[in-house]
Amino acid sequence: MISMKKSWRCKRIFFLYLLSICVFFPLILLSERLKHVLHLGKKEFVEDLPSIKYRRDGERLSVVETEGDEGLKVPDLVVYRDGSKENPKSNISSGNAADLLGKNGTEHKVKEESNQNPQKILSTTSGGKEQSSLTKIQHDKSIRSQPQRVTDEKIKQIRDQVIRAKAYLNFAPPSSNSHLMKELRLRIKELERAVGEASKDSDLSRSALQRMRTMEATLFKASQAYPDCSALVTKLRAMTNRVEEQLEAQKSQAKYLVELAGRSTPKGFHCLTMRLTTEYFALHPEEQNFPNQEKLDDGDLYHYAVFSDNVLACSVVVKSTISNAMDPEKIVFHVVTDSLNLPAMSLWFLLNPPGKATIQIQSVEKFEWLAAKYNLTLKKENSHDSRYTSALNHLRFYMPDVFPQLNKIVLLDHDVVVQRDLSRLWSIDMKGKVNGAVETCHEGEPSFRQMDMFINFSDPMVAERFDAKTCTWAFGMNLFDLHEWRRQNLTAVYHKYLQMGNKKPLWKAGSLPLGWITFYNQTVALDSRWHVLGLGYESGMARSEIDRAAVIQYDGVMKPWLEIGISKYKGYWSKYLNYDDPLLQQCNIHE
Repeated sequence: MISMKKSWRCKRIFFLYLLSICVFFPLILLSERLKHVLHLGKKEFVEDLPSIKYRRDGERLSVVETEGDEGLKVPDLVVYRDGSKENPKSNISSGNAADLLGKNGTEHKVKEESNQNPQKILSTTSGGKEQSSLTKIQHDKSIRSQPQRVTDEKIKQIRDQVIRAKAYLNFAPPSSNSHLMKELRLRIKELERAVGEASKDSDLSRSALQRMRTMEATLFKASQAYPDCSALVTKLRAMTNRVEEQLEAQKSQAKYLVELAGRSTPKGFHCLTMRLTTEYFALHPEEQNFPNQEKLDDGDLYHYAVFSDNVLACSVVVKSTISNAMDPEKIVFHVVTDSLNLPAMSLWFLLNPPGKATIQIQSVEKFEWLAAKYNLTLKKENSHDSRYTSALNHLRFYMPDVFPQLNKIVLLDHDVVVQRDLSRLWSIDMKGKVNGAVETCHEGEPSFRQMDMFINFSDPMVAERFDAKTCTWAFGMNLFDLHEWRRQNLTAVYHKYLQMGNKKPLWKAGSLPLGWITFYNQTVALDSRWHVLGLGYESGMARSEIDRAAVIQYDGVMKPWLEIGISKYKGYWSKYLNYDDPLLQQCNIHE
């Protein structure tokens, strides 16, 4: 019994041993085989990676080459350096193209060093793409040579749609088809909101274009609901007339505001005048006198007259004249202002003396004979503009009385800037005439004027005495022969015509038409380069024409010291002012 048990146990152990051998031995063999296979596979996979990568690059290059041979247009790959901000569409210079080509060639050479010939790659890149690249560059150049037009066709279409929609709203009675009316109002609001401040089509969003189509569909429904075209045309014509009336009213208002601004004085100028006046009266009487007053009646010197109540404007005239003069010690300036601005004008030139030149400051109220003989006549002139009715503006017609000891003088308006030496004016032959001035009768020039623009030639007396085709001339820079003026007594002629103009409208307000008839046939034409006008209004003069002029004038309402002045012309005037002056700083007067 015991031996039998031992025999079964041995058999059981033997069967278990065989079973373990049958199960585990194949597993061991299989694992060893898998380990060997994986080792070989990993080695082959790692070794084949470069070849696979370069094979893919080679396939890609062959594709590019094939497409280039077939003439297909493909996008050009342009690689820029770090930090470059160049536009891919901009012209590429030969140097930049060489750099880019060298960089790309080097990159391909590194990539294909083990499998490809670098020379072949370079020829493929430059040869395979050369024709298409040249074609594209030439095409881009031709596109860039054409100016890009800024279109606003869509903007106009939207505005037209809004106008049509408003016409339908005004045309239809309030009780008819209320749903359509609500839809039109909604579409108008949507379009107006979509357009906003856009001025060109590129400013419009996609939603604006979608709303255009929606509005067009609504307008089509409105046209079906209201097919009476004649009534709609009548309504549109009425709307057009109303808009034209509003436009004319706006133009008139704008013109009035510009003229009002032209007559105004900047706040800083008022501040400067008050400060100068206060400091002037703090001076001792002997400190209020100017030097070299013995030269005022010397007929051998160059005398200039300026009549103005604007301190800084007079300062620019005086400084620009002296700065460009060859002999400033021979210059004498006679400045006449009103009693209100006399202290400020005097102190300004005491603080800013005109160098070697001589200056005299007078008040127009000093000339008692002017108030006694001519004041009543001046006040009768029909104008609301003080520039035309002021005694300073008409004082130019009494030059022989203002300067009784002089025989020749140059009158400069306060809105001029002198750019050349003016001493040669005194050597001009006046040919027995009284006034030397630049003509303004040439058509096509900004300063063109005709006598019938300012003078009423429908009056028989005017038509009999004057010729409407007579060449006109300009105030601003005038050379006067005072000796001949006295001999012909032209001041009395002026006074006679002034009284005639007070009785009936013979000419427009101002001194210019009175000057034309007072100095009729008494004017010598100066070369146009002596005096250039038009900087006080948008004349579009060339810079070369301005630079070659001896005197430039800001005639018009857009004076250089006003905010409405034309900015591109202000520099010629402002360079003669020192804006670092403490008084100008305190009054907030800046360039």
